[in-house]
Amino acid sequence: MNTMTLATDWSRLSGRFEDAIWTTLYMVSITMVVGGLIGLALGILLYTTRPQGVLRNKPVFTILNILVNLVRPIPFIILVTAIGPVTRSVVGTTIGTDAAVFVMSIAASFGVARIVEQNLVAIDPGVIEAARAMGASPWTIITTVIVPEALGPLILGYTFIFIAVVDMSAMAGYIGGGGLGDFAITYGYQAFDWQVTLVATVVIIVIVQIAQFVGNWLSARIMRR
Repeated sequence: MNTMTLATDWSRLSGRFEDAIWTTLYMVSITMVVGGLIGLALGILLYTTRPQGVLRNKPVFTILNILVNLVRPIPFIILVTAIGPVTRSVVGTTIGTDAAVFVMSIAASFGVARIVEQNLVAIDPGVIEAARAMGASPWTIITTVIVPEALGPLILGYTFIFIAVVDMSAMAGYIGGGGLGDFAITYGYQAFDWQVTLVATVVIIVIVQIAQFVGNWLSARIMRR
């Protein structure tokens, strides 16, 4: 019995493959900017509204803490379905790249918020108390003491989130989001073409490794200062 293996027709797939790479980079970039900024704000609020924080506010802290605890553990694919009506009202549809980016940004925001809070908690309280004793305002303490003190670890935290966002982008294909994950499933797994799946996986690994290298390098430079 003869077995015939067909070579992958990259002349037919190259255009789709390039589009998939750019779609993945687009989804990840927008999510990191939007989710990163919202998550940073939420994380700082979580830290500063704690009982010992510079903006201590128990009701605000309790609400934010519960919200983060509720949303953060939800698997991405379930979150897509759970907030479908919200996605439709904001984006106008529950499928496609923009819908995927919207859900990814929400998921990333709450993930970033907790990572930011955890890194800020590690700051030496004495540094903040010294700024308070000098009469610094809460805003001044946040911008010139809290964030700069935790900047190195925060970069590492954002690097971790970047990897999680790339993982979410791979699942975006389930709602027509496109990207490398969708390309690997459609033209690799479903077409029984192992080479396509392998190449798409290698590109995702390269993207993640580049982000990890840059994150480690920036963090090391900042923490050496």
